[in-house]
Amino acid sequence: MARAFAEIGFTPSVLSVQEQQGSAEAYSKFLLPEADRGDRIGPVEAEFISARDGFYQATVSETGWPYVQFRGGPVGFLKVLDDKTIAYADFRGNRQYLSAGNLKENDRIAMILMDYPNRRRLKIWGRAKLIDSKEDPLLTTKLKDPTYRGLPERAVVISVEALDWNCPQHIPQRVTLEELEPQLAPLREEMARLRSENERLKKELELNA
Repeated sequence: MARAFAEIGFTPSVLSVQEQQGSAEAYSKFLLPEADRGDRIGPVEAEFISARDGFYQATVSETGWPYVQFRGGPVGFLKVLDDKTIAYADFRGNRQYLSAGNLKENDRIAMILMDYPNRRRLKIWGRAKLIDSKEDPLLTTKLKDPTYRGLPERAVVISVEALDWNCPQHIPQRVTLEELEPQLAPLREEMARLRSENERLKKELELNA
């Protein structure tokens, strides 16, 4: 755990519970000045972020209610602009605009990026800015996947406040069909070969009968 994450997450009430439950001393080291700051995107984080095809995103309404949604897209749709900034193009969906409305009132955002096959998880806290596509068409063009036909309504630009690699314990190991394809393709080829060989043998038996 990095110091920036602990500074945000360890509120007075959290520290109070840690004290009651006996974990305060173990976690106190993450609040020391010499602890790693952990608020910048390094090469490992950049590679991980660029390889994701989705993430969980949380915002908070002006009435204090959290709203969590899954944002998906082609691999790499969440882009690293620099070591403090990530962004993605926001396309028209069901037009409820819950996240967009929440962020206009409270720019705080939390994200969880999952790598289920390798049981890795990156948590990000930041502040989001919504930029209409008409305000900065070059930015939305940069963020848009050229293979996707939709037009983005806005860019969501997130200034990273804290990063934290989470413990892999209890992360289920799951894979998508795309991730399975390298293993499935040889099996399909082998099955096709065996079917072809089986048909050939059947015809030979029929001719020799």
